[in-house]
Amino acid sequence: MPDFLLFSKQLGVLFNNFNLLIEALTHRSYLNEHRDYTGSHNERLEFLGDAVLELAATDFLFKKFPAKPEGDLTSYRAALVNTMSLAESAQALGINDYLLLSKGEAKDTGRARDVILADAFEAIIGAIYLDAGYAGAEAFIAKNLYGKIDEVIAKRSYQDAKSRFQESSQEKRSATPRYETLSEEGPDHARHFTVGVFIDTEEIARGEGQSKQEAEQAAAEAGLKKMQW
Repeated sequence: MPDFLLFSKQLGVLFNNFNLLIEALTHRSYLNEHRDYTGSHNERLEFLGDAVLELAATDFLFKKFPAKPEGDLTSYRAALVNTMSLAESAQALGINDYLLLSKGEAKDTGRARDVILADAFEAIIGAIYLDAGYAGAEAFIAKNLYGKIDEVIAKRSYQDAKSRFQESSQEKRSATPRYETLSEEGPDHARHFTVGVFIDTEEIARGEGQSKQEAEQAAAEAGLKKMQW
């Protein structure tokens, strides 16, 4: 088992009920492989943490941008607390090294791992809320998320990736990008799409997803990174 006490110190959070932290780091798949494990998985804590996070982020943005309309604040919040943002914060905290996962889930990479990390981050918020109240949870969120907002605005990551890629492509290449489905696999209930984003005839990047829209967004995001836009 990982050294959860060490991890608690890394987080800067001392739990009264240490089992809450362990539960927050336990993925459902771990229980499926370890039938003798007496703890719970983290989905209930994730549900709670998600609500606490939304309130805290909303309060922070409402106070930080008193002149911004509701639409802008909603977009800022979505960028601040989306899966990628939470997964990045989780990686920075070293959460990946302390997750209790099945052998299969432990091999996941890319978006699948990002989802697990983001869920664990929210579960930790839920655990802190139960252990130390809203003030403790909000302090953790402030320390690990609020500082990202300036970058969110500077990089326009509050806009969806396709919009940002199109604006940059038109500005820097005087061309509108196009998206092409390169492959479509799997049964109807579990389709998997691979989409390429092109500028003129040049393929810039590829993205994958369970829908064409999701794959296009992933391709645009990959394109932004590749082109450093």
